[in-house]
Amino acid sequence: MNIVESTSAQERELADLIVAALNLEIQATEIEPEAPLYREGLGLDSIDILEIALAVSKKYGFQLRSDDSDNVKTFSSLRNLNEHVQKNRTR
Repeated sequence: MNIVESTSAQERELADLIVAALNLEIQATEIEPEAPLYREGLGLDSIDILEIALAVSKKYGFQLRSDDSDNVKTFSSLRNLNEHVQKNRTR
């Protein structure tokens, strides 16, 4: 099974948003749903995570707060971030 087949449409949309927000030199389809976003895996840093939070807030209509105790889990993978977005989105 390739990455595209194991990624939901909502995860692909979120991966597209991440690639665009961060100007990444990879395709959204290259982001594995279960791979870590932070440090190892996709290799993002804290500034990248802030950029993603801002882009998600604009697109989906809710705030990702820096003091949320669930952030480590939320940003641990594309799949976890997508689950959080789908639960909290207003648009």
